[in-house]
Amino acid sequence: MNVHRLLLPLAFSALSLCAFAKAKQQANLTLFVGTYTQNSLSKGIYVYNFNQETGAFKLRSTAQAGNPSFVAVSPNGKRLYAVSEFNDGKQGAYSFDYDAKTGKLTNPIFASTKAGDQQNDPKNLPGSDPCNLFTDGQCLITANYSGGDISVFKLDKQGRLQQTAQQTRFQGRDAESVSHIHCGIRTPDGKHFLVTDLGNDRIYRFDLNPQATAVLTQHAVVYEAKRGEGPRHITFGKDEKHLYLINELGGTCVVLRYNNGKLIEEQQLMADEGGGKGSADIHVSPDGKFLYTSHRLKKDGIAIFSINPSTGLLTKVGYQETGIHPRNFAITPNGKYLLVACRDDNTIQIFKRNARTGLLTDTGKCINIGKPVCLVLRKY
Repeated sequence: MNVHRLLLPLAFSALSLCAFAKAKQQANLTLFVGTYTQNSLSKGIYVYNFNQETGAFKLRSTAQAGNPSFVAVSPNGKRLYAVSEFNDGKQGAYSFDYDAKTGKLTNPIFASTKAGDQQNDPKNLPGSDPCNLFTDGQCLITANYSGGDISVFKLDKQGRLQQTAQQTRFQGRDAESVSHIHCGIRTPDGKHFLVTDLGNDRIYRFDLNPQATAVLTQHAVVYEAKRGEGPRHITFGKDEKHLYLINELGGTCVVLRYNNGKLIEEQQLMADEGGGKGSADIHVSPDGKFLYTSHRLKKDGIAIFSINPSTGLLTKVGYQETGIHPRNFAITPNGKYLLVACRDDNTIQIFKRNARTGLLTDTGKCINIGKPVCLVLRKY
């Protein structure tokens, strides 16, 4: 009896320690940060631990790369991809092997985004300034802003980068327009790939077949914004029926209904409160109840919208001012924190998020880093 009384507290203690360790493991995320290295103290890509329960963070590793402004993680989490945002012949993309145990990025492979393009357009240098990328584990697609084109790379069986397999260029819609491709995402049904063209005020649709020789085919214009609006980034809502667009120059947020490759505009409202013509990023909260957009150049901040669960339409509920030049931002999977890459403040600002109201509160915590641009959170 005395032995049982002695062992029982020890058993409870062991169970408590196991539960604590499991909770700590679930709270830990990996934060990948893409940056600008030109005129910056940044060395390249940074990897942090981020605790989504407490907001605590710790640097794990750094990988050298040139202007790796935008990054993406493979579906299996073993590869990290980054653009090399240049327009002087060094433009391209990287793949890295990622070890979740050590937090290190190794085996960098570089491929040019300008390869395979035979056209000579003085307004657009092939593959220049890749600023966004998408991967499904079979291919990597970059949106090249100054090139006005898209580069498609095949990946080997390990997910490592190979040379450019396909390149699609876009001309200006008239003599005064120049194509500026800014973003590309896959549709929820997996059939199509949508691409924003800031210069032509359009969204294009491609048929998507990652296993084919030509990954992207049958492109068509599926949405035309008002001239000068500048479609920049897009994201789907949790219902997978609504596509949300942020226009960089017009500062407006547009709600589009998606149906079998077609887009129908249902709502447009002003998001940018400063009129800076520098709207940047757009994300839906993990619970699907709120939409956030970032805005730069004047009254830098994050606009906050509630999403009607029945219609997908938006209602503006707030605006949170941030540090200087907020670019990309990311929301933790549990919805407790929103992290903002404030490029010209050289910080990643950490906000607490109210799940009921969607509003943000500055925690006063920030990660000091040279010219942060893109943030990707991943659970391992």
